[in-house]
Amino acid sequence: MKDYDLTDEDGTVLVQTARKIVTEYITKHHRLEIEEKIKEKFSFDAGIFVTLSISSELRGCIGYPMPRRLNNALIDAAIAAATEDPRFSPVTKNELDKITFEVTVLTPPVEIKVDDPSKLTSCIKVGRDGLIVRQGFYSGLLLPQVPVEYGWTEEEFLSHTCQKAGLPSNCWKDKKTTVSSFEGVIFKEEVPNGKIIREKL
Repeated sequence: MKDYDLTDEDGTVLVQTARKIVTEYITKHHRLEIEEKIKEKFSFDAGIFVTLSISSELRGCIGYPMPRRLNNALIDAAIAAATEDPRFSPVTKNELDKITFEVTVLTPPVEIKVDDPSKLTSCIKVGRDGLIVRQGFYSGLLLPQVPVEYGWTEEEFLSHTCQKAGLPSNCWKDKKTTVSSFEGVIFKEEVPNGKIIREKL
């Protein structure tokens, strides 16, 4: 796992900053200017997702699977997770103290190449991999923590990623479909505004 040498302290800074970004945007309609030392620390390129939850129920999740400058991507992903997830209405001020924040930093996706799609299940591992499924104009992504949360097998994980893409659940068996995997370093608040931990899947 190429984890960019992220320490637990780095994870705390990322999650706390994500919360500050969303709070500033929701309460003042203003994009937070990140401190110079934080900008410098996270000036490398990586994929990132910001996930918001209330009582373990998803409240918003947006991110960027392909590597981009992390300090800028954190701002964009945090604001988008709170205001632009099409599955939810924008987060309100009253919800901020009920939300737990989670930041996942991703390794670059790598296409899994197999001569027979049935071998895909042996090339991925629940608890390690996230998946991206693509076919034509359709694509879907699920983070590594999702199959763990739902207790899926590798085959179920592939099927649900296909459905996330708006494709039939068995589309991963089609040779026209590409499947890529990535890994993630996950940091999250245990409770809203609480201790931030590195999540082990």
